[in-house]
Amino acid sequence: MRLHRNLVYTTIDSLNAIFNEGEYADKVVARALKKDKRWGSSDRKFVAETIYEIVRWKRLYSEIAEVKEPFDRDNLWRMFSVWAVLRGYPIPDWRQLEGTPERKIKGRFDELSKNRALKESIPDWMDELGVKELGEKVWAKEIAAQNQPAKVILRTNTLKTTKEALRAILMDLDIETEYLKDQPDALVLKERANVFMTDAFKQGFFEVQDANSQLVAAFLDVKPGMRVVDTCAGAGGKTLHMAALMENKGQLIAMDLYESKLKQLKLRAKRDGAFNIEYRIIDTTKVIKKLHEKADRVLIDAPCSGLGVLKRNPDAKWKLKPEFIDNIRKVQSEVLESYSKIVKPGGKLVYATCSILPSENQEQVERFLTTDIGKQFTFIKDHKILASESGFDGFYMALLERKA
Repeated sequence: MRLHRNLVYTTIDSLNAIFNEGEYADKVVARALKKDKRWGSSDRKFVAETIYEIVRWKRLYSEIAEVKEPFDRDNLWRMFSVWAVLRGYPIPDWRQLEGTPERKIKGRFDELSKNRALKESIPDWMDELGVKELGEKVWAKEIAAQNQPAKVILRTNTLKTTKEALRAILMDLDIETEYLKDQPDALVLKERANVFMTDAFKQGFFEVQDANSQLVAAFLDVKPGMRVVDTCAGAGGKTLHMAALMENKGQLIAMDLYESKLKQLKLRAKRDGAFNIEYRIIDTTKVIKKLHEKADRVLIDAPCSGLGVLKRNPDAKWKLKPEFIDNIRKVQSEVLESYSKIVKPGGKLVYATCSILPSENQEQVERFLTTDIGKQFTFIKDHKILASESGFDGFYMALLERKA
């Protein structure tokens, strides 16, 4: 177990892009993995996992290393040395790592770990908000779970194959998967692998989608032949799942504010063989008005804080600001009132977020039900999912029915 200079240099460059240039970790990692064609899978694994680990534990490691933002290259090397010592790597005799105080690092780790915000490496405001909304006990468990790396979950594209057939195809590629109880289309990778390079992916046999995200489309109870509207489709993970559940029969309208996201969705739909999808950019209020009372089913996968998916997006801990959460709650109220009008009498609506905060979830639904449009709906059921209980992402979904 030793450190290789070229891999570590790539890691340092990547951390500089994320911490100092405001780039998103997933984009930086994707670029880093293409840097050297000679790297094997273990090299790429080291680079990806090390970048994500140091991003995840940024606050703790910078406190241990006694460095402050903005981090210059020496600071980044000091944070890297903290990671290496805590992971048990022998420190090589490189100029950048000279004089690494191994005992002091371990001592400071033990001392600082007594403070939850430092131990879990989150901003103080986030810790205070979590306690306020979920209570000390639940929040402590939840933030610890959100700091575990996310598993890779596949959703079988049932338009093209079955879960059993997909599992066999991947087994032939030495990619081992396991079934998930109560999840008809999900496969969990036993070990991380670059599944995007496989022919099975290129042929549209599966999508990568968190296990709890896969519950949303089924919760909406879509059926073949219906008219369904996904109002915040984005790049379309849930849209594609609904297309599969509808067996390509009926009409599925994917809407978003951003044309770039719908372009991504078009490419994915083509690969997946999902051809019952129509694409509409929400560039004026007319786009929504034209659909009033026209849909059997409506999904509002609302914009949110993303506090349920920190294990997948650890850099969100540092990019998120309290004022963003205040603003996003207003947006959630507006989209719920506006887009709910698309549901026809007797039709159903799901309001979903990848947040764990009651103020973005059940409190939004309760408030909506007191509005003029909300009074036309009946609350049927909701599902609150914590990462600490499920092992996957944190999610919320509420099912409402418009009175006939």
